[in-house]
Amino acid sequence: MISIKKAAVALSLLGALSLGAAEVEVLHWWSSGSEAEAIGELKALLEKDGHTWKDFSVAGGSGSNAMTVLKSRVISGNPPSAAQIKGPSIQEWAELGSALNLDSVAKANNWDAILPKRFAEHMKYNGHYVAAPVNVHKINWMWANPKIFAKAGAKIPTTWAEFEVASKKIKAAGFIPVAAGGQPWQETTMFETIVLGIGGADFYNKVFVDLDLKAIGSDKIKKSFDTLRMVKSFTDKNAPGRDWNLATSMVYKGEAAMLFMGDWAKGEFKVSGQKIGIDYVALDTPQTSGSYIYNIDSFLMFDQKDEKKAVAQRKLAELIMDDKFQVIFNLKKGSIPINLTVKRTAFDDIALRSWDQLNAAAYTKTLVPSMAHQMAVPDAARGAFFDVVTNFYNSKMSSEEATKALVSAISEEK
Repeated sequence: MISIKKAAVALSLLGALSLGAAEVEVLHWWSSGSEAEAIGELKALLEKDGHTWKDFSVAGGSGSNAMTVLKSRVISGNPPSAAQIKGPSIQEWAELGSALNLDSVAKANNWDAILPKRFAEHMKYNGHYVAAPVNVHKINWMWANPKIFAKAGAKIPTTWAEFEVASKKIKAAGFIPVAAGGQPWQETTMFETIVLGIGGADFYNKVFVDLDLKAIGSDKIKKSFDTLRMVKSFTDKNAPGRDWNLATSMVYKGEAAMLFMGDWAKGEFKVSGQKIGIDYVALDTPQTSGSYIYNIDSFLMFDQKDEKKAVAQRKLAELIMDDKFQVIFNLKKGSIPINLTVKRTAFDDIALRSWDQLNAAAYTKTLVPSMAHQMAVPDAARGAFFDVVTNFYNSKMSSEEATKALVSAISEEK
């Protein structure tokens, strides 16, 4: 028989749930196997707290499709509770007055102390927290199948010259040198890592952060376009339109030798049961050792004008930064925690290297934000880069023509 005391506690909890429980509609673009598992952990934690998770997944386009849907929802006066929004877009949405203030959550959970200051600033608008960060991705990774390299008698490259030599050997051995997905965001991801390798971190910032037209019109950009075309020559004819996770599978299935992709690719390797150092290895993209292109996934909370929903939204933000979730999520996603208090013991060699590289790059000032993944410039400028890079990649446009087109396109957005 239940005691009066236990019954009172149960009724109290039930009452708290009925008063504070609410549905949280979450817009995101995580749809691959590893991504679905990772976001599922957040859903489970929120529902364990008594709230309801309404999934609003819009796949494709590295978030471009999701942002198109979000704009229509906001314009119609029906925004979701939370949306996966990153970089300068956080401030753009907050400027519209549609963001929920998360300062109370941040203060209660000491976010200013456990978040690197540079990353915390991405989450704020006018000094107030409006978004919760989930992780840190490193973009400039090259994933390689060592068995293919051994069969081809090729060396895994650290420079673009070595890449060309190795790719010729791999192609002659009957393998595809580079697994690629023919989508604008994937093409532009390759381009920004090439620019970093050819120009270095300071030059990268001039091009992708400062939008310096002199840097954008320089010979280093022409050389970057030349290199991008050379990389494309070692991809297969079926690449156009291919999703990133399918490109990743080509490496672990033994069809392709290399992939240029952020560390979300590791999540796909793990889901398929691949072993680090045996079935795949991860190295810096050629010529980028010592530099780190970062991408931070985060969720902005839209003000719903409903206190019950605000309680649920703040709980979601709290859970996102919780040590337990940071470990579970990032182990599945392939990224590393953004919360500085998280213990490193559960993470693999690639994650630990990423952690150490991030810290070193922050010290040497070679830590740079990803333009391709919405961390560096407003969407209009990012779109201009996408248009020129993908037009170059899928045409016979010369590198000189592409460089001039890039200067023209960016000058219109400044």
